[in-house]
Amino acid sequence: MRTMTQTTRLSDFSQTEHDRIYRSLRTRIMHGQLNPGQALTLRAIAQEFDVSMTPAREALRRLGAEGAVTVSNSGRVATPELSNERIEELAALRALIEVELASRDLPRAHMALIERMRMINGAVAEAVAHHDVVAYIKANLEFHRTLYLRAQAPAMLAMAETVWLQLGPTMRTLYGKLQRSESPQGHRLIIAALQAGDEPGLRLAVRSDVTQGLRMLADGR
Repeated sequence: MRTMTQTTRLSDFSQTEHDRIYRSLRTRIMHGQLNPGQALTLRAIAQEFDVSMTPAREALRRLGAEGAVTVSNSGRVATPELSNERIEELAALRALIEVELASRDLPRAHMALIERMRMINGAVAEAVAHHDVVAYIKANLEFHRTLYLRAQAPAMLAMAETVWLQLGPTMRTLYGKLQRSESPQGHRLIIAALQAGDEPGLRLAVRSDVTQGLRMLADGR
């Protein structure tokens, strides 16, 4: 018979395991390492992470609550396949949330932040040059997250990250189609507006950057 201490330890271990699986899958989905509509099975997840079905199921439950995976009537779990209407909706959300985050950041922007963002944009350019879609998405999100962290609005940033998460697989498709040859002009405009302390210019640059590509994808379907 298990003691209360043993039961607590088992519960803590299961919690740790499911959190590890959740974070790993969440990162993969957000960075576009999985295709839209890609199936995720409990058995495959449990085998990959060398765990029982229970933590794998809990990790998928958490991802489902964030919209990172969908569950069909038959119980099939997969990454989202977004309709054009849903892409437009998420693009609009990004414009609302991220423009406000950038605006709140501006009074706290300083040269160290601007230099850091230039460095990250260099990583974006390198990913473009190598046609590395996953590295591009990762560096692009790091660029935006670095800017928004200064806004000191954690609830808004969490909302933005949930949108990024739902868009991850679709962003993979988008950047694969666009075949960019240089880093986004919007990033350079964002950096220039920060350096100039130009709030209207910053808001416009962020809005254009976060919506243009998604709308191109929707229009090109």
